[in-house]
Amino acid sequence: MQWTLVVPLKPLARAKSRLSDTADDGVRPGLALAFAQDTVAAALAATAVRGVVVVTDDPVAARELAALGARTVPERPRSGPRDGLNAALRHGTAVVRDVRPQSPVAALNADLPALRPEELTRVLNAAAEFPRSFLPDAAGTGTTLLAATPGHDLSPVFGPDSRLRHRRSGAVELTLPTVDSVRQDVDTGDDLRTALGLGVGPRTAAAAARLLIPGQ
Repeated sequence: MQWTLVVPLKPLARAKSRLSDTADDGVRPGLALAFAQDTVAAALAATAVRGVVVVTDDPVAARELAALGARTVPERPRSGPRDGLNAALRHGTAVVRDVRPQSPVAALNADLPALRPEELTRVLNAAAEFPRSFLPDAAGTGTTLLAATPGHDLSPVFGPDSRLRHRRSGAVELTLPTVDSVRQDVDTGDDLRTALGLGVGPRTAAAAARLLIPGQ
């Protein structure tokens, strides 16, 4: 099964505010872009992935991620309001299925800089067995991937405690060993240090090398 991934990315100037203990306002936008670039590049290299659609209103991010081979679309229709992450994912999914109505679709976080294509493929192959499924994040409370097979709505309910929200929505929780790179999103300095330990992509490595990170 070949999946299309929908990757939401907020404007870079507003991204990764919880990294303020590690990166200042002048550094965080570039770090967030590096995370997204490494995430998208790894996703496009996964054998289970047909394509990536990035939903963003940030022109720099849209240009840089399109250069990697992703399709980029604005966060919402030009005439509509910005309604948050779940609305952006619904919009991105609709864009995909307008072209390929029977495409399996998965929402993937944009902050997985250690993502390994083979681990992502393992997760997507497991997701193919269920109408809707999700992978919890490394912290155990959030979600890094939400998948829907053909004929099923994605029905995202991201937000606080999204692991519980997605489970309650009827999505099957995927319990796979050794897929740490798909679970390790980066919100805090500690998350970044853990991702660096797993081995991040080249853009994140270059951006992180410019930071003075306690404990590194």
